[in-house]
Amino acid sequence: MKKLLKPAVLSVLAVINLSSKADTLSDVQAKGSLNCGVSTGLVGFSSTDSAGKWKGLDADMCRAVAAATLGDANKVKFVPLTAKERFTALQSGEVDLLSRNTTWTVTRDASMGLNFAGVNYYDGQGFMVKKSLGVTSAKELDGATFCLQAGTTTELSLADYFRSNGMSYNSSLSDTSAQTKKGFATGRCDALTSDQSQLYALRTTLKDPSSAIVLKDVISKEPLGPVVRQGDDKWFNIVKWSLNAMIGAEELGISSKNINNNFKNPEALRLLGRSGKLHEYLGLEKEWGYNIISQVGNYAQSFDRNVGKDTALNISRGLNALWVKGGILYSPPFR
Repeated sequence: MKKLLKPAVLSVLAVINLSSKADTLSDVQAKGSLNCGVSTGLVGFSSTDSAGKWKGLDADMCRAVAAATLGDANKVKFVPLTAKERFTALQSGEVDLLSRNTTWTVTRDASMGLNFAGVNYYDGQGFMVKKSLGVTSAKELDGATFCLQAGTTTELSLADYFRSNGMSYNSSLSDTSAQTKKGFATGRCDALTSDQSQLYALRTTLKDPSSAIVLKDVISKEPLGPVVRQGDDKWFNIVKWSLNAMIGAEELGISSKNINNNFKNPEALRLLGRSGKLHEYLGLEKEWGYNIISQVGNYAQSFDRNVGKDTALNISRGLNALWVKGGILYSPPFR
């Protein structure tokens, strides 16, 4: 007798079947805008400023894809999503692209009908505690209560860490990072755990940021990147190479400030559409790379203005530096 497939599996298969017939590029170009799923508000990655404009590394990823496909980085409809909502929104077609500090894992890659198009920020899970507790290491948090977001890899990594160290803990779950911060600020928990970049961002929004510290402990790898539906390889390639265009531009010394210079490097010329047929392979206009770099900037420009040392987050490049500068970031060749 054949085994019956569970409803959840059937749902994923249905999504895969639908997406296999999809042409997201044509859909985006027909409606004239990109629906991009972002967080409900995370400083440095995707949040609105006083004028209501979306800013951050993830928001820039949305704009890069809009610049590549529509020729205009401003043609983005930002869709705020909680951690619980994000994958359903992408699977159902509510958004064309998910760019929301989302960790690339084998389960998400292989069982949810999704594809990660690269890594736009290498992160790791850490802990924020009140300075008054006098805690200097995660190993001192045995029996503590943690504020954290539901539906994230944070829950799983926390459980792994405490189990492997023979320690116990309690959880106080919330739907958004803002709610976890509120719980931490009001004393509902002893510590807040999340990606370190989020902790630095949330600390800047506390009434007194100096009252909290981010511990040095990092207990997991959290490669964050843009996500698309499986079954549309053309769109997958476009998103992947839009990210690579920003990284490759930094490697090649091309920025929004000097993009009209007379570059001689053959790879730079191919990236900018001044030679070769790379655009034809992607199904885009010749200026797709030029539009990304001129309107959004290279990776360093995006990093510096959103999370770098000149911002309130003051995050160093670390792993997110280029491979030739001590990091692990690089783009495959433009040839």
